[in-house]
Order: sequence, then C-alpha cells, then structure tokens
Amino acid sequence: MDSRDALVVFEGTEIRRIWHDDQWYFSVVDIIKILTDSPTPRQYWGKIKDREFTQLELSPIWVQLKLPAEDGKLRFTDCVNTKNAFRLIQSIPSKKAEPFKQWLAKVGYERVQEIEDPELAQGRMKQLYEQKGYSKEWIEKRVRGIAIRQELTDEWKGRGIDQNLEYAILTNEISKATFGKTIEEYKYHKNIKKENLRDHMNDLELIFTMLGEKVTTEITRSKNAENFPECKTAAKEGGKVAGNARRDAEKKIGKPILSKENYLIEPEKEKRKRLQ
Repeated sequence: MDSRDALVVFEGTEIRRIWHDDQWYFSVVDIIKILTDSPTPRQYWGKIKDREFTQLELSPIWVQLKLPAEDGKLRFTDCVNTKNAFRLIQSIPSKKAEPFKQWLAKVGYERVQEIEDPELAQGRMKQLYEQKGYSKEWIEKRVRGIAIRQELTDEWKGRGIDQNLEYAILTNEISKATFGKTIEEYKYHKNIKKENLRDHMNDLELIFTMLGEKVTTEITRSKNAENFPECKTAAKEGGKVAGNARRDAEKKIGKPILSKENYLIEPEKEKRKRLQ
C-alpha cells in the first residue's frame, strides 16, 4: 500500500482507496454503501454490473486492486478512479449523489495541489494526526518515518523488487530482526487488526523502526544488492543492527521497547495528558 492514508472519510463513513497509476482509486463497494445505505452493497454492485455493463455490453469502468478487507488482509477489490466514480454515481439514484460529487472533486483537486507542492501533503497529514489526538512530537517522528520508508521502497523498486509480495516479505525480515516479531505478530501483540501498525507505535518503537529501515537502505546501497535474495540479506542485517540497539536500550532503561499500547481506545485523562 501507498504510504499515504488508505482511508478517507465522507460524512463519517470510511472509503478505502489506493494510489495507482498516478491517481486515486476508490473502492466501488464503499461508494455503493454510502450512496444507497444498502445492507448488502456487494449484491447491489453485482446487479449494477449485470445491468449496465453485461446487458449493454459496455467496457468495465473498474479495475481490481488490493485493498484491506475486514479481516485485515489485502484482497482484490473492484475500484474506480475519480472520473469513473462520477460515471458510477450517475447510474445510482441517490440524494447523496451531488454532495458526494463535490467531495470527490475536492479530493482530486487537493491531490493535484499536493503533486505541485509536496509540503501541502505533509501539512494535511499532520493536521489529520492532530485531529486524532497525537502529540506534535509523535507526529514529527511519524512523518520522518514515512520519508525513511519511502526512501527504502524506492531503493527496492529500483532494484526490481515486486511491490505486491516481496515488499511485505522484506518488511517482515526487518521487523523480525528489530523486534522479534513479524508485522502480523506485532499487530496481534498490540491487539489491532486492519489498522496501520505504525499509527499505534510509541516514540521509541517508531525510532527503532526508522533505524532498521534506514540502515537497510544504506546496506542495500553499499552492497549494491541486485535481486530479491540480496535485498533480503540486507533487510536482515539492517534489522539486526536495530535489534541490537533495541536490546541495549532495554538494558539501560530497564523495560521492554516493544509495547502493547495502541491508540484505538484511550482514557480521556491520558489523552489530555498526551495532548499537553
């Protein structure tokens, strides 16, 4: 998945999205759910496909892309870009159609602005985290971590690593060497499912995650890793550096770095304390 938020919200309802071919693609089922309030949006979408595209023999306006499902796993999902989302909306009678069109246009325009000025994207992201109650200090680390992660994935991409499968394997190698857990094991430890793990890390967890990924990037470059096995070795070595540093830090501070803390539910007292 792209480092940008994989979810956006329209009138309190979440819409899954993914950055693909230099534009946003949105989950068709999520759009259907908003426009129709149908308890079975997948069935509703199936009927639309049969009527609009099978019977009329029109070309499909959707593509299948991997989005997080309810079980937290990535699954192929029918998605449309902004242009075809408007076509989809036209085929569905709904009182929410016009507000949703305006919202889509706004999302698209903001992305054009962010391409022209990347600092706008960072500013909007920081604002979103602030609205969720994160401290400014945490947000700065999170933003820095995104930049370091992007630098690493760019390095992998330039070396022909498959984004859909091998990125996940390499990320797990770094995580296992750094924290002793795969990403799924780490999420289980924190009692989260489909949420982004890094959004539930504390300051030290973010710092050691950054260390593992940054060192992996430097090792990948210095050894000029040319294929997946070599990149995997670099990932293990980069994670090992961070893992050794984590264990040394734990000895000095007298407690584990790995925390069960998450930001799903937080007592109001603790939230106020973190916001100060």
